[in-house]
Amino acid sequence: MTVRYARKTHRGMVAVAITSVALLVAGCGAEEKPQTGKAASTTTAPQQGTQAPQEAQTAEEPTETLAVLKGKDGIELALSSAERDTGGFLTIKGKLKNTSSRSLALPGQTRGDETEVMKHGNSLGGATLIDAVGKKRYYVLRDTDGRPLTTTGLDILPAGAAADVFLQFPAPPPTTTTVSFQLPTFEPATLKLS
Repeated sequence: MTVRYARKTHRGMVAVAITSVALLVAGCGAEEKPQTGKAASTTTAPQQGTQAPQEAQTAEEPTETLAVLKGKDGIELALSSAERDTGGFLTIKGKLKNTSSRSLALPGQTRGDETEVMKHGNSLGGATLIDAVGKKRYYVLRDTDGRPLTTTGLDILPAGAAADVFLQFPAPPPTTTTVSFQLPTFEPATLKLS
């Protein structure tokens, strides 16, 4: 039995060695053939790589800005969309920008003064929508733990930096086509709803 076992082990080792050598040779041969065409593939790959992200950015980035709200010390909020969701929500998206030449902290007033919202850190939880026709004020929605349904963790924006933000409100009735968007320490703005 020992001899039989030794032969099987020897055959297995020979098979592994032959397979390893074959892979090594194939790997070396494959590496040398593409050298002549490597420059062509290197130049086409980045072009394709840069085209795909541009198309994705074009599809995701809105083409217009609904409103730009100016805040303290050079902080701006550029709102790009205000869309009604099928679930009865209104989602507003935009970009918070630091247009100054120094790092700025987002004012604490932007999170509002509700205790539940304040304990979850800096956010845009103090934002409201005012429906002048329906005579209603809409606040940023909260989850069951009191967290605002908006971008949170907004502390310091370096000079020239921007951060994507969103806010979610209850949707005004379909007859309401414009609302006033208000955020503490920022100018108010009128938004057209889609």
